[in-house]
Amino acid sequence: MSLELEPIVQLANELADAAGKVILPYWRAAGLEVESKLEEGRSHGGESPVTIADRQAEEIMRKLIEARYPEHGIVGEEFGPVRADAEWVWVLDPIDGTKSFITGKPLFGTLIACLHRGRPVVGVIDQCVLRERWVGAQGQPTTLNGAPVRSRGCSALGEAMMYATTPHMFKPGEEEARYAAMCAAVKRPLYGADCYAYALVASGFGADLVVEADLGLYDYCALVPVVQGAGGVISMWTGEPLTMQRHDASQGRVIAAANASLHAQAVAILSGDAPAAAATTWRVAPTAAAALVLGVALGYVLARSR
Repeated sequence: MSLELEPIVQLANELADAAGKVILPYWRAAGLEVESKLEEGRSHGGESPVTIADRQAEEIMRKLIEARYPEHGIVGEEFGPVRADAEWVWVLDPIDGTKSFITGKPLFGTLIACLHRGRPVVGVIDQCVLRERWVGAQGQPTTLNGAPVRSRGCSALGEAMMYATTPHMFKPGEEEARYAAMCAAVKRPLYGADCYAYALVASGFGADLVVEADLGLYDYCALVPVVQGAGGVISMWTGEPLTMQRHDASQGRVIAAANASLHAQAVAILSGDAPAAAATTWRVAPTAAAALVLGVALGYVLARSR
């Protein structure tokens, strides 16, 4: 059964507009007060920053949802859940990347998702400073400021550009080891883009992968329709779909890939199907081939000089 999502998409855009109007006056504002909040069960020690912009932006979005759909549930980073068992649930992160926001880096974003029976069907990534908005909806192409975008990406893991918000988000032990194996397998690991990295993958701008852990529900629900609608693949590290019901099982471990081939190669490493030590073979092959070509060329030059 197909869902009528146009009214949901319309409200999601209204929420992004309203949040942006609240956030922008605080952008790079002198004297902005930053508080610390504690989040249980997070690998970063449970401490994260929050500002009045985070709270006011979530408040205005909640008011708009309550006015339009009082029967819908809401799960937000700053004010928790109401009616989380409803058929339709909105998941909100007013400022994903508050550390970027408070240090003047315009790579944070407002994340807005609408879930139907626990499955993300509408997602918005809004960057109000750069005036960039990605909108994804089930069965529709993802758009950037109204124009369709398409993920591309390389086919070999050894050529991939991979993002994570920080290398410190991975718990010591197996999780950290699997991520280290991914770093060894890709061409280049990169850091510091928060939700913006997923938008880059969806847009085909050169980012191929995002691998993260320790994410909250509000950190990734909006990303799912955006990446999928652009032709990418996003899932748990095991390859299973990301849903509200599976959040605890996922442990906040998320992988987004520009295409199915990259996704399959990454899942093989992250799920444990491929031994971590063997993961470097994804990268060794291109390197060895390049060395062989260089050796042949050098031999030819030396032979010509005799």
